[in-house]
Amino acid sequence: MLSDPIIRLDRVSKHYTEGAETRHVLEDASVSFAEGEVVAVHGRSGSGKSTLLNLVAGIDSPTGGEVWVAGTCLSRLSSAERTLFRRDHLGFVFQFFNLIPTLRVLENVQLPADLRGLSPEDAAERARVCLGDVGLSDREESFPDRLSGGEQQRVAIARALVQAPRILLADEPTGNLDDETGRTVMALLDRVTRGTGRTLVVATHSTQVAARADRVFTIEHGRVVPLPSGEQSFGPRS
Repeated sequence: MLSDPIIRLDRVSKHYTEGAETRHVLEDASVSFAEGEVVAVHGRSGSGKSTLLNLVAGIDSPTGGEVWVAGTCLSRLSSAERTLFRRDHLGFVFQFFNLIPTLRVLENVQLPADLRGLSPEDAAERARVCLGDVGLSDREESFPDRLSGGEQQRVAIARALVQAPRILLADEPTGNLDDETGRTVMALLDRVTRGTGRTLVVATHSTQVAARADRVFTIEHGRVVPLPSGEQSFGPRS
């Protein structure tokens, strides 16, 4: 049985001004996700999936309504306060990895711990544990451009885990990978979240990725709506 919501959007709207036009991405949207749940937000590019993740991460602020994460209303925090909250509670995995090319793999992974003020020794130890969790202990001295796309995404997952976040957000984490590598990466994400009771929210256009979720949502007319159970059966988990 799922616990109380760890993420809750309460009548959230998000509008963008583009020239003389106003684009309404979310409109009076309400939804909640439980702690320990794996959720997919499925839909085409431009539907608002990334906007939803950015609001949950505190990267962006809603035009209206409230975003609650782990008991904190992000909508009431300043930009600096949201940055600190994100650092302490959230891990983010990006489609294009966002690794720093001039840093070695170990340095990329330990960077969030460095920024939090851990000693270099403790930060490196945490990073080595996370690299072991994603099967890349032997690549810690490599630079990102020496890695395959799947390896780079695994490094990005390790970096997202180094602060032991309660919530992991992934924006099209397999969108820049071939199908086989994407399945491997998604299986890894599934393992490192379900095995530790973390909450995982994935924005994806992939039916294979969505098939791994406990629940699948889409964004229609600015609202976040669950797909009917019959439409969530994309195929078996592997």
